Amino acid sequence: MSQQHVAGPFDVTVTPQGQPEVRDGVTTGRMAIDKRYHGEFEGTGVGEMLSALTATEGSAGYVAIERVTGTLQGRRGSFVVQHSGTMARGAQALSISVVPDSGTGELAGIAGTMRIRIEERAHFYEFDYILPAS
Repeated sequence: MSQQHVAGPFDVTVTPQGQPEVRDGVTTGRMAIDKRYHGEFEGTGVGEMLSALTATEGSAGYVAIERVTGTLQGRRGSFVVQHSGTMARGAQALSISVVPDSGTGELAGIAGTMRIRIEERAHFYEFDYILPAS
């Protein structure tokens, strides 16, 4: 099993679920995530995100669970990724990892990490992964 790397653009829609709650200057909310991945991974992502936005500009955090379904370099299936992100006065830290043993179909056994890049409102993914031989 050697590590593979794929990259490409994606489109994302984030829809608030209910009203955000503001308490002691911190706004918390829950959102639905709907993604369309393009490029070396063609598929969709559906999930839920919880967020916290502080009164300090550029400081926030979020966690999300996203079920990703599609075709990865010719192999079809699904897997789940877990997001954990923070921003401390603009300095970002983001971890997106495949949930162990969440792969299905031809993606069973997948492991890996994803990175997200945003350039002029366009979104891009980079995904490093390992898959057992088919």
